[in-house]
Amino acid sequence: MEIAFSRLSERVARFTINGVSTSFANMLRRAMISEVPTLAIDDVLIYDNTSVLFDEMLAHRLGLIPLRTNLDHYRSRAECTCEGAGCPICTATYTLSVEGPRTVRSSDLIPQDPDTTPAEADIPIIELEEDQKIVLEAHAIVGTGKEHAKWQATTACGYKNYPVIRVDEKCDGCGMCIDECPRDVLESGNGKIRVIGGRQELCSLCRLCERACLAGGIGTEPAIHIDADENRFIFMVESDGSMPVLEIIERALQYIRKTSDDLVDVMKEITGEGTV
Repeated sequence: MEIAFSRLSERVARFTINGVSTSFANMLRRAMISEVPTLAIDDVLIYDNTSVLFDEMLAHRLGLIPLRTNLDHYRSRAECTCEGAGCPICTATYTLSVEGPRTVRSSDLIPQDPDTTPAEADIPIIELEEDQKIVLEAHAIVGTGKEHAKWQATTACGYKNYPVIRVDEKCDGCGMCIDECPRDVLESGNGKIRVIGGRQELCSLCRLCERACLAGGIGTEPAIHIDADENRFIFMVESDGSMPVLEIIERALQYIRKTSDDLVDVMKEITGEGTV
């Protein structure tokens, strides 16, 4: 398996994986979405709420705010020695006390641990009018996206097969396929059609170029062929800010490896291999 990054920042990654099956590619996508743990507000103690929102709606909005997560410090309550009671190892605490008139934003959430601030400071929560106020305490715990969407570490995560573009010798360079391509992947050169350097990955596999070539009346088969590499995939992943996108990828791969090892151990136990 080979991985090559064409874009990598704190929030966004675009990379190509070569030498894997469609099943593995989809397993990696699902692991990044639903198996990477993050912090999210799960319990809210509301002491005063004279806003237009019901307590439940306010708590729901708070739960969807991405929180910076350091998994070297925080662990799930199921793994914590406090046995779910709530402690600094499994629970991050926030307070919010705001009076109107003003817009309440995610930056108004004051964390007990400064390393667990909201990933974005300007997320609007509610608009308070004169004499309206909110006073509350919120507790965030570690969970995964398969439990609830508020624990998803990604805002976008998908893949596509790597496009393979082939131009036959019978191409007469008419340019009809160039006009039809929605991604500007093709160009004309030396009387032939060719792929613009560095833009092949942008091909959406729509095959409009093939249809345009057939419409040109050069024969029963197009001179340009679009195929998908079944063992090579382009991934696009965007983090919600709770952790760097590279950490999301690494933890998803760790989850896949651990799950595979656990399955191997179970199979060995069933078949009796490795026992004396």
